[in-house]
Amino acid sequence: MLLSLGVFLLLLVLGMPVVFAIAIGGLVFFLQQPNLPLTMPVQLLLSETQNFSLLAIPTFILAGNLMNELGVTQRLLRVARVLTGHLRGGLAQVSVVLSLLMGGVSGSAIADATMQARILGPEMVRRGYSAAFVAALQGFSGLIVVAIPPSIGLILYGSIGQVSIGQLFAGGIGVGLLLALTYMVVVAMLARARGYQPELAQRPSAQETLAALWGGFGAVLFPVLLLLSLRTGVFVPSEVGAAAVVYALLVGAIYRELRWERVVRAFRDSVADIGMVAFLIAASALIGYGMKWEMIPQSLSQFLVGIAEDPRIALAVILLGLLLLGTILDSTVMIILLTPILVPTAKALGLDLVHFGVLVVMTSALGLLTPPVGLSMYSVCSVMRCSIEEYVQEGWPLFLAVCLVLLLVYLFPGIVTFLPRLLF
Repeated sequence: MLLSLGVFLLLLVLGMPVVFAIAIGGLVFFLQQPNLPLTMPVQLLLSETQNFSLLAIPTFILAGNLMNELGVTQRLLRVARVLTGHLRGGLAQVSVVLSLLMGGVSGSAIADATMQARILGPEMVRRGYSAAFVAALQGFSGLIVVAIPPSIGLILYGSIGQVSIGQLFAGGIGVGLLLALTYMVVVAMLARARGYQPELAQRPSAQETLAALWGGFGAVLFPVLLLLSLRTGVFVPSEVGAAAVVYALLVGAIYRELRWERVVRAFRDSVADIGMVAFLIAASALIGYGMKWEMIPQSLSQFLVGIAEDPRIALAVILLGLLLLGTILDSTVMIILLTPILVPTAKALGLDLVHFGVLVVMTSALGLLTPPVGLSMYSVCSVMRCSIEEYVQEGWPLFLAVCLVLLLVYLFPGIVTFLPRLLF
């Protein structure tokens, strides 16, 4: 197994796309095993993508793309502007709230950060914000999407680790709200220090606020309906994504934004997104099988139990390892590869799998924004045309804010577990 992991890391260093590096590394393991037939890798590649619980992923991706195409994003932007535009640093506050609202639509941190950088970035630069600050703000705000349902990361963790996706969705809401609140405090402090002005001259009237809320009501209601349908048993996770697609089409029809070319564009984008995720899941099955064959999950459990009698210390070690690993690996790859190892370890340590899962997914996602391999970082810097050095200089307060939130979630599990216990 060490040779397989070595080949995988070597290919990454040489610049090979990560999915091919994973597949080749996994194939090397089977070539080392004379007792395993070479037909098995092909069977694993096919069988892994036919996991029934993973059906939620393509349907949620399609629902998110449909909502983006059918006018939902612009309505959520109006809601965010009405709620926070009158605050100091108005457009920056609008960005944070929009990410919170978009969590129930896109499910993808990279997609949300890139979209907001394109929509709000040019106007923020005209209002005096530096391009690097805009890039950092949009990138880190995108992490809120990882916590708010329907988070693709939580779906992957729940599907692979056999953990309730409904409870993970409920647990992520508290983290998303805390993260948004922390960002707003940081933005307010930076705005006061740098003289960033409000977006609106005065607080909107009650009539204007109600009009904006009514316009975005269908989109804001989406995560609430999602949780209620799972809690009441109307849908299971593999079905609720399909219901979300129907809901997205209904919302588009109500907003009178339903156009054939927009629907076709949403389907085309979804095919590309789903193909990427499915290819990663299929390729990771090879290395995943090798890890199970070598009993790595059991060895890791014994190691962590041996070095730390207190499960919280073991959890801290795991999270620090994920934080470091996130600097070189994409978060989706980390979740797919490590969930089969970490869930048995968490069970052996007696950790709550919902609290553990939200922490693992959020810590892994932080790697999207840190050098040298941060996909969200590169995406927003490309849109805003700023250097990585400038991005790091402007983004460190937001990075510390995320670390503070993760520390609070680690110290106070109730932030995650309160809502799942209340609902489920």
